[in-house]
Amino acid sequence: MKPIALITGASAGIGADLARVFAARGHELVLVARRADRLNALADEIAKTGKPRPVVLASDLEQRDAVAALAAELSSRGLEPQFVVNNAGFGLSGAAATLSRDEQLGMVDLNVRALTELSLAFVDSLARHRGGILNVASIAAFLPGPGMAVYYASKAYVLSFTEALHRELSGRGIRVTALCPGPVSTEFQTRAGLELPGAAKIIELPAARVAEISYDALMRGQRVVIAGVGNKLAVALMRLMPHTLLLRMVDTRTGSAR
Repeated sequence: MKPIALITGASAGIGADLARVFAARGHELVLVARRADRLNALADEIAKTGKPRPVVLASDLEQRDAVAALAAELSSRGLEPQFVVNNAGFGLSGAAATLSRDEQLGMVDLNVRALTELSLAFVDSLARHRGGILNVASIAAFLPGPGMAVYYASKAYVLSFTEALHRELSGRGIRVTALCPGPVSTEFQTRAGLELPGAAKIIELPAARVAEISYDALMRGQRVVIAGVGNKLAVALMRLMPHTLLLRMVDTRTGSAR
């Protein structure tokens, strides 16, 4: 079985840049997202650099059978993950009671359930290849999020789950890292209905830089990486403030979270 890096949400943004970084570092890739055309364009771009062309698997990870189908497809191709990068996810802006419940539950399916299933589905192959798991959380994981309640809660789950998994799998030689980016100008904001204001742009990082930071942290076996000095300072301040005050201060229009 050939070891590969499996990257979800690879059609744009941080996921696409993570694919470029992994490929540049010599990893063979399997790219997963819903939009096959975007994945194929990225695979062609990577192949033009002289690296092996990534395998493209179009999949909607919100569907309950998606991970099982993905595992079966990898096995049929003689591939098994050395690294799993759980980047797929989305957010929605608005009051939880007024947003579509189906869409919010779909967010839980993608941001939480699929990430959990993919983190656990390939533990044996990750251990064989001394690989790891990179789960994309957010600085939103450190505070409550009125106006994006389900999204913020989903990222709090990702952070907590990933930190625990880091401890549980360390004895098997598996690195597990939670990436917590702050503002990154990607398609995420468009889908969530957000616009980054000037204040958020002060701590904004390019997706390519976030990808480099997270790759290096994963290879070092770092438990949590907060991308960027500005975001580290912001999280440090959050930890000092009472939640009562944070609840009053948080406003999704600030674009304070990825």
